[in-house]
Amino acid sequence: MELHFDQELGQLKEMLLRMAAVAEQSVADALKALVERNEELARKVDTEDAQLDRMEMDVDRVGIELIALRQPKASDLRFIIVAMKIATELERIGDQAVSIAHRACELTQEPPLKPLVDIPQMAALVQKMTHDVLDAFVYAKPELAREVIAHDNAVDQLNEQVRRELTSFMIEDPQTISRALNLMTVARKLERIGDHATNLAEGIVYLYEARDIRHQNE
Repeated sequence: MELHFDQELGQLKEMLLRMAAVAEQSVADALKALVERNEELARKVDTEDAQLDRMEMDVDRVGIELIALRQPKASDLRFIIVAMKIATELERIGDQAVSIAHRACELTQEPPLKPLVDIPQMAALVQKMTHDVLDAFVYAKPELAREVIAHDNAVDQLNEQVRRELTSFMIEDPQTISRALNLMTVARKLERIGDHATNLAEGIVYLYEARDIRHQNE
């Protein structure tokens, strides 16, 4: 029975990896739609989000069944609990990607406000955080998860920088308000993706070190 249980845990991990791939693609598509002003690609993100919703429910269902039927202990129980939390964070990353895609669609209806510099920089950082945290999960590297947590402040600073710059645009020219607000929303959603990656990283440290490091910097 122990071998069968290990196989079931492996299947749960595979479900998460497939979900992670969809979430990463969703973010990439949303950002590409923004930069290339591509409405068709932006609409694709909605389809990916629906897929993520279904996958989250599947992970929760399997996790609950394993807890109820196998009554796991110690590291196995931690793995199942963290797996369900990872699924939740990945689904929320998908939600942020949808919001970015919708803002991208709105921005295509008006001339570009400015060359995009800080937002692509933010995007590259949060995409790296998301990729690294998933590597930390797959390869059991809590030290890599801690590096992801350390990058969150840089994302916050870039978000604030974008907010200040766009506020100046709106003050100087009220005709830029709608475009500036949409870009602010994009930056804020990228900042939230960074937060979700940080939450994932904290869960991975808990999984592999059995240490709860949430709220330590508050």
